[in-house]
Amino acid sequence: MGDDLTGKTALVTGAAKRTGRQIALSLANEGMDVVIHYRSSGREARELKGVLERVGVNAWTVQEDFESETNYSEFIGEIKGEVGTLDCLINNASIFPPGNLEEVEFDDLLTNLKVNSWAPLSLTRSFVDNFLEGKVVNLLDARVAGYDWDHAGYYFSKVLLTRMTKMTALKYAPDFTVNGVAPGLITPPPGMGKEYLEDRVDRVPLGRYGEKSDVADAVTFLLKSTFITGEVLFVDGGRKLLYELGG
Repeated sequence: MGDDLTGKTALVTGAAKRTGRQIALSLANEGMDVVIHYRSSGREARELKGVLERVGVNAWTVQEDFESETNYSEFIGEIKGEVGTLDCLINNASIFPPGNLEEVEFDDLLTNLKVNSWAPLSLTRSFVDNFLEGKVVNLLDARVAGYDWDHAGYYFSKVLLTRMTKMTALKYAPDFTVNGVAPGLITPPPGMGKEYLEDRVDRVPLGRYGEKSDVADAVTFLLKSTFITGEVLFVDGGRKLLYELGG
């Protein structure tokens, strides 16, 4: 049996919309209280807070722009002061700007690294500094098993976060576990619809795209586990296998 999540508290970054919202909902359905972090989606964050409270758990909203200079120790400390404790940290917030190898500029790379790599690492270190034990799950991308030629800065940042996931798992054991979830073809980029997914299902061995709930289920599984750390769980319908074969 895994850990019972009832009554525990999770911080989910980028929780107001898309996959982050589904993760927050799934954790609430497990009985967890949830801190909803958002950057600019205040209305959606407040709406989600109401939904979670109707589920029967406590929920809070917190705003922070990870692209700006952020004191992560202070950020986690403020949450600790308001909420009292955090048991789990879900590093979901990320950016996904286009840019191939010829187009990507140094500033573009820095912005991707700041949000997609540095923020999760800094939040993890602050989480460890403020609490005695806990669990961290980093949202990665199935592309880390291969390449993404159209989003070079994003790709580099997620590869870096993958290595950070494994290093922090070793560094902070045994009191903290750190794992990753790498989604595949599940949500279209902002502004695109289901046709984006449908046009790409031929690249997935299972022949279909996934659902946000598939990612949330993987996160929940890792939070319940008591004997897994430093692992990356690919939720990609088998796409990783084709990457490994050079496809």
